[in-house]
Amino acid sequence: MRAILFSFYFVFKFFVHWLLEISFRFSHALFIGFGLFFYMIYLMSILIFAAPANWVLRFFQWTYGWVERKYPDWLKMALRNRTAVLVTALGLFLVSILVIWPNLGSELIPEVHQGEFYVELRLPVGTPVERTDRRILPIEEEIRRIPGVAQVASVSGVDKSSTSQTEEGEHTSKLTVRLKPTPNVAAAEERVIRRIRQIIARHSGFESDIARPTLFTFKTPIEVYIKGYNLNRLQKFGRDLEERMAKIPGLVDVRSNIQRGNPEVQIYYDRKQLARYGLSIRNVASIIRNKVRGDVATEFREADRRIDVLVRLDENDRESLEDLRHLVINPRSPIPIPLQAVAQIRVNEGPSEIRRIDQQRTAVISANMAPGYDLSKLNRAIYNQIMDMGLPRDFTFEIGGQSKEMETSLRSLAMALALAIFLVYIVMASQFESLVHPFIIIFTIPLAVIGVVIFLAIFGIPLSIVVYLGMIILAGIVVNNAIVLVDYINHLRSIGMDKYNAIVQAGKVRLRPILMTTSTTVLGLLPMALGFGDGAEIRTPMAITVIVGLTTSTLLTLIVIPVVYDLVNPEKVPVTAGEPLPAVDPPEDQP
Repeated sequence: MRAILFSFYFVFKFFVHWLLEISFRFSHALFIGFGLFFYMIYLMSILIFAAPANWVLRFFQWTYGWVERKYPDWLKMALRNRTAVLVTALGLFLVSILVIWPNLGSELIPEVHQGEFYVELRLPVGTPVERTDRRILPIEEEIRRIPGVAQVASVSGVDKSSTSQTEEGEHTSKLTVRLKPTPNVAAAEERVIRRIRQIIARHSGFESDIARPTLFTFKTPIEVYIKGYNLNRLQKFGRDLEERMAKIPGLVDVRSNIQRGNPEVQIYYDRKQLARYGLSIRNVASIIRNKVRGDVATEFREADRRIDVLVRLDENDRESLEDLRHLVINPRSPIPIPLQAVAQIRVNEGPSEIRRIDQQRTAVISANMAPGYDLSKLNRAIYNQIMDMGLPRDFTFEIGGQSKEMETSLRSLAMALALAIFLVYIVMASQFESLVHPFIIIFTIPLAVIGVVIFLAIFGIPLSIVVYLGMIILAGIVVNNAIVLVDYINHLRSIGMDKYNAIVQAGKVRLRPILMTTSTTVLGLLPMALGFGDGAEIRTPMAITVIVGLTTSTLLTLIVIPVVYDLVNPEKVPVTAGEPLPAVDPPEDQP
């Protein structure tokens, strides 16, 4: 198991600290459990044998007794039909991997429901903050009246100089909605969010985006990048794709960074007039900037504080276009020259943002994913829409967001899983002093995958990073049962028992330890799988993966691993000197 935990160091950066914590907890639990094992066995034996058997104990004893009587017959039947057993196991594995696995849903990480979420509202760019606040108030009041809502807090407007985000400004508002405590937080959130979308739809002019707090830093589920040099065509393609994505079922809160521009004052210089007066565009622009925005002339010192002294025109001299037209652009000359003498001044709409990625102009269209939809299927639908748009050759596109992060994480997890299996094999090879027996034991890992994939498909649990982490942990747990079984078979053969009877006898003797080990592990993980407490959405898929995989692997290990051992191993091994041969049943059922 420590080999599995060591492989977690190679998992991608988002989960390193979390996985290190899990690794240390597992290691400490193993060491403490080993130290208390014998003492607890002594105490529990006193309690169990001293007390009268209750109905639970009697039911367990009856069930185990029935399995113990039937298992040798099942095992002998499997040994007589080795080909059928192996073909069935291989067929189940191939069907689960090639048929069921590609149709499973996928997500980067399960969505965590904390009873709190954010609603971002945007009016057209250039809307004053006072008007934004007035438009938000009715929506805020309607949200407060939704049953189940405990608190609503809003912040309207963001100083444009304090943010680099084009989507933020005086035209934006952010509402924080907190729900009342309820047993089913997920259902309550979906119900309230659905009502909020209906409320926003009744108020025209708003764009909205609803998001939940995240435990990790992840991108928007869907992000599409269109890259090209021509800004006008880039804006056209960006708006076209935004409209197409808004019509795809499962995508919500679709928006683009190609927004309406901010109203701005544009100055068109007359180069001939500038040359006539001996002026340059650079000097004139610098003078205008210093007079309108201001220039730090000196510092005012008070104790340890330094305060910049900003010098600019009085507000009454720079509040209108006429003031700007009469702005003197040659302050040191004896004859003042107004700006309107060398330039035309207009109010136009400028681009809201020119975003560059890899030094290319880029339009970014993002969207959230509605509950119950598959990220990979939505990506395919977006890809088909982009193909229908017919982008020219000088334009490229890329689908990113969480799907890109998921590809990166899956590569890291695949490396961690391969490293975990390799380390487990190396440890077993050194203990068994054989390369064949560890190979037999490794067969338990694909047997576990069969159960995990089928269970995920039946109950609609999507593949996520947490599920893959559960599979990595599973790789270190499921081999324990096969180790116990193969080791005892080798022991019986080393003292002279033939292969067939050694397999049957080892199955009888090791049946109870294998079932008890699996039962205790499953029962220990059951509270985590049931999803109690905050953050259960993260823990539950991993616990379910381990429980289902371990249960399936145990049941198949008791049948398939003996068959594989019988097929791979030769009949004769040397007998250890000085040890008596055990009395065994005659192999009357041996073919």
